[in-house]
Amino acid sequence: MIPPTDSLLKYDTPILIAKNTHVKSPKGRSLKMSPHQQSEFSPVPPPPKPKSGMTESTYRQNEEILNAMLPPREWMEENQLWMQYVSTAPCTRSDVMNLEEQLDLKLQHKQARETGLCPTRREIYSQCFDELIRQVTINCGERGLLLLRVRNEIQLTLAAYQTLYESSVAFGIRKALQAEQDKVNVEKQIVDLESEAKELRKQLNEQKAKCDAIEKRENEKRQLEEKKHVEEIQFLKAANQELKNQLEMIITFKK
Repeated sequence: MIPPTDSLLKYDTPILIAKNTHVKSPKGRSLKMSPHQQSEFSPVPPPPKPKSGMTESTYRQNEEILNAMLPPREWMEENQLWMQYVSTAPCTRSDVMNLEEQLDLKLQHKQARETGLCPTRREIYSQCFDELIRQVTINCGERGLLLLRVRNEIQLTLAAYQTLYESSVAFGIRKALQAEQDKVNVEKQIVDLESEAKELRKQLNEQKAKCDAIEKRENEKRQLEEKKHVEEIQFLKAANQELKNQLEMIITFKK
């Protein structure tokens, strides 16, 4: 797989390491290699001369630091191992201005969002920061290492925020699903309660009807008993009056 060539990080010209190799690459890749083809390694081009005022040892040290911070990339193409080191060419003011132009063009070309979370924008700015680290490390390895620490800290912070964001999203989804489930349960409970209320209203109406029937029956029974009681009283009064009249007649007859 050929690595992307549109990275903002500046690389040297790719180097053909081996053809059909069976040796391990610096990253541990195993490739087949014929004994008579070992001589086909392409020579590594000499690095650019160090900047004036910088000793050869300092330049080599900065180069080692640079390769340690930004390792070379390698890939297989047609059974050939290629490697590409990060450029050690000193940067100029025009390089920085060109980097800024490439950054703007790449953001526009990739249609990166200007606000909010955007992995594309983050990747492009990460490449730009790596290129700035490369430019600084060439002149001063210590500043490059310090910038590397800053970059790593930023990446850790972003990873922590990303983890927090993913956790919050997962929590929100769980709460939404739980709320949906609770909504379904509440709706089912409402239906059950409405059905129970309907059944209770039905029973209430039945009890009211029974109560009305019993009350009507008791009223009729009471009226009958009152009528019977009145008739008995009238009968007794009439009998009493008859007896009274007979008693008076007997008393009058005796006199």
